[in-house]
Amino acid sequence: MKESTVIIIIISVVAIIIFLIYYFNPKTIILRRLKKLRFSKIGSLQNHHYSKVEGNALNVNQPLIAPLSQRECVFYQIVIEKKVNSGKNSHWKTIVDEEKIQDFFVEQTGERLLIFPKQNPKNYYAYLVSDKKANSGTFNDPTPEFQSLLNNYSIESTGFFGFNKQLRYRESIIEVGERITVAGYVKWVELEQPVSDYNYSRVATLVAKDKNKILITDATEALKPKHGR
Repeated sequence: MKESTVIIIIISVVAIIIFLIYYFNPKTIILRRLKKLRFSKIGSLQNHHYSKVEGNALNVNQPLIAPLSQRECVFYQIVIEKKVNSGKNSHWKTIVDEEKIQDFFVEQTGERLLIFPKQNPKNYYAYLVSDKKANSGTFNDPTPEFQSLLNNYSIESTGFFGFNKQLRYRESIIEVGERITVAGYVKWVELEQPVSDYNYSRVATLVAKDKNKILITDATEALKPKHGR
């Protein structure tokens, strides 16, 4: 086999791997599915239709608190990684991978859509933008906030000789009031009890059906462009 042919094969294989990584990336999957749907107004949603809605996230009950930034939210994902050295090689090892979500509203011009996400079994796909990060290293002490968080998860920030471990943290949230995009099957339900600041007896909800799960993202690419952009 000619050397040029081998090079072409290697380049082709690498290109295919890069494409597959991109194609099956959670962000790409969600944006691709959302792009196929038109934006709907909450008041015009029809039962059993798979629909896409944009609006502001609001908590139904007491909101969650993001572990590091302490922001009120309805959904957060955090990852803590530790750098592990093995001979001449090193890699980042995940030591905490935590996701918490609660029932929440999406509000649009005074009307509300209720989202019922479930983690077990998981009935949604989500992509959240990481917007809070922290790290520590040999000559980089963790901030008091990061140290407090590490303590909460029983993670030692120093090694045998007192040097800081190489740790990094990223946090992704849907903050209360944040503009987001969601999609799912619509189901209108009667409210058994009144909801604060909501004057209607019925509310639209989003549910999963078969393999079509609820989609949730705060990616700007999924939002409807504002007028004047």
